[in-house]
Amino acid sequence: MAALAGKRAVVTGASRGIGLAIARLLAKEGAAVCLLARTVDALNRAAAELGAGATVLQADLASDEGRAVFAAHLNDAAKQAPDVVVLNAGAFHIGVVGELPLALADDMLTVNVRAPYHLLHQIVPVMRARGSGHIVTVGSVADRHTFAGNGAYAASKFGLRALHHVVSDELRGSGVRTTLVSPGPVDTAVWDPIKPETRPGFPTRAQMLSPDDVAESVLWALTRPPHVVIDELRLHYS
Repeated sequence: MAALAGKRAVVTGASRGIGLAIARLLAKEGAAVCLLARTVDALNRAAAELGAGATVLQADLASDEGRAVFAAHLNDAAKQAPDVVVLNAGAFHIGVVGELPLALADDMLTVNVRAPYHLLHQIVPVMRARGSGHIVTVGSVADRHTFAGNGAYAASKFGLRALHHVVSDELRGSGVRTTLVSPGPVDTAVWDPIKPETRPGFPTRAQMLSPDDVAESVLWALTRPPHVVIDELRLHYS
């Protein structure tokens, strides 16, 4: 029997990269997966790959309108609220303080911290009232280490880590589990404009983790016995 048969899952940022890998694996293990992302064409391609049981929700979580779309989806499915929510959507830009355009800094703070907070504001009461559920937050090595050029990104990921730990404390004993998965560099399209091979001190893309590595870690945390809470998983390349 598939490990997640009968479970309903929502994965944010699910049209590509880590999010798509997670959605793909959860679907393979029997979950009915709702893929949430900004780009409808990419979402439809991802859903077609996952096949029957996969649904799409087009929403830009950086906007109030996008978060309202998610709220409406949650309310429409109140009797079948998700068993699993994976907060994966994120923004990543490199630039030193004083040089990185403020619009890009604001984008990271909005997508990486404000949007997850808004989604948790909607999800947590539903799961708490039901007495079950699992919230997985995808962090980063930058949620615990600082690097030059990562001012806004690290601030957003440190904030996301803090949010995870606070929600974990608030949900302890409720039956709702929370897990933070913090990977090191992952080989996804976000590195295309950065070209890490040309930057001293950066790993090559061949050295990086793969999206499937992160997905396997998420699945492992989700499939522990109900009384076991995996608070945090840290991944790095060898």
